[in-house]
Amino acid sequence: MGSGHQHHQGTSNKRALTLALGLTGTFLIVEVIAGFWTGSLALISDAAHMLTDTAGLAIALAAINIGERPADSRRTFGYQRFEILAAAFNAVVLFLVAGYILFEGYKRFVEPQEIQSLPMMLVATIGLGVNLVSMRLLSSGKDSSLNVKGAYLEVWSDMLGSFGVIAAGLIIWLTGWRWVDPLVAIGIGLWVLPRTWTLLKETINVLLEGVPEGIDLDAVRNAMLGTPGVREVHDLHVWALTSNAPSLSAHLVLADGADADATRSSAAEILESRFHIEHVTLQTERTDCRDGREDHGLH
Repeated sequence: MGSGHQHHQGTSNKRALTLALGLTGTFLIVEVIAGFWTGSLALISDAAHMLTDTAGLAIALAAINIGERPADSRRTFGYQRFEILAAAFNAVVLFLVAGYILFEGYKRFVEPQEIQSLPMMLVATIGLGVNLVSMRLLSSGKDSSLNVKGAYLEVWSDMLGSFGVIAAGLIIWLTGWRWVDPLVAIGIGLWVLPRTWTLLKETINVLLEGVPEGIDLDAVRNAMLGTPGVREVHDLHVWALTSNAPSLSAHLVLADGADADATRSSAAEILESRFHIEHVTLQTERTDCRDGREDHGLH
C-alpha cells in the first residue's frame, strides 16, 4: 500500500512539475528581455529568479524520472535519493541568486540607472500570474517531497519578487525615486535567504541519514520497549532514503520465553501505526549481542 501511494504521489508531482515548467519556461524569455530593456534591477532580479525556477523545475522533474528507475545490483535502494540531491542543488542555486541580487543592489545604490516603470510593471504583473498558477500546481506535493518543496520555494520567492517589482514600478512612476528599485531587489534577496537555508538544512539532514523531521527517537524507542516480549532495544537507527520515506533498523533483546517472530511482527505493526515507518529491519536476540553472545534471527 505504501509503494502504491508513493507511485500516485510521483505521478501527480510529475504532472504538476511539467505544467509549471511549461509556464515558467515560456515566460522566462519575455522577462529576461524586458528586464534589460527597462533597466530595472528589481525586474532583472525577478527574471533571475524565474530562470532558477525554470532550471529548478526541470531538475525536479528529472529527479522524479530518475528516481523511478528500479534498483539494480549496484544501487540496491534504487535512485530515489536523487530527489534529495536535486533539492540541495536548488537550494545552493537560490543562495547564489540571492547573493547576486544583493551585490547588484549595492551597485545600483551607488550608481542609479534610468528605469522604464510602466513596462516594468506590465511584465511583472504577467509574471505574477504565471507564478500564482505554478504555485497552485505545486502546492499539493510540497509537504510530501523536498524536491517539489524546493521547486515550490523558488516559485514562491519569484512571486514575492513580482509583487515587489510592481510596487517599485508604481512608486518610481509616481515619484521618480529610482533608489526604490534596488531597495526592493535587496529586500527580495534577504527574504528568500532564511527559507532557502531551511530547505538546505532539511536536505543535508537526509543526506547525513539523520532522524527525519517529525519523528521523536525517544518516543520510538519507548514504543518498542512497550512491545510485549521486548526486554531491551539497542542499535536503533531511523533515517530517510528520500522525502516522506522513513526507515528503521534495531536490535530487540527478547524477554524470557518470548516468541521471536510474534515479537518482531508486533513491533513492526506499532512502528507503522504510530510513526508511519513501513520499512523496518529488526534483529531479535535472546541475549544482548553487545555482550558477545548472540542467538538472533532477522526480519
